[in-house]
Amino acid sequence: MPYDYDPENIFAKIVRGEIPNDTVLETAHSLAFNDIGPQAPVHVLVIPKGPYVNWDHFVAAASADEVLDFARAIHGVVEAKGLEPGADGQGYRLIMNAGEAGVQEVQHLHVHILSGKTMGRMVCD
Repeated sequence: MPYDYDPENIFAKIVRGEIPNDTVLETAHSLAFNDIGPQAPVHVLVIPKGPYVNWDHFVAAASADEVLDFARAIHGVVEAKGLEPGADGQGYRLIMNAGEAGVQEVQHLHVHILSGKTMGRMVCD
């Protein structure tokens, strides 16, 4: 399936440094930054630096180094923010939207890391 990546999307502009961000973590292939419209006390977005539309596109086209780096960047944010589940009641939710039915607003792969409050069992209408 072909993926139509728009190099003018907001996350591509952030990766290129055209739009500032509040960086939480940066690696060779990934960038994590605080969401400008947080939906929880902790709301961090993690994106690959490469031009990938969604998870399917990413795992089909990205190098093994990019995939591993992205997974470790997500874990790095969890560690940096002290969100690891444990006796203190911490934990987090990962959300990754894909396509129209998944309500993906920006056509650049991104993961939301949410924490700092109890969010309920599922996010559904």
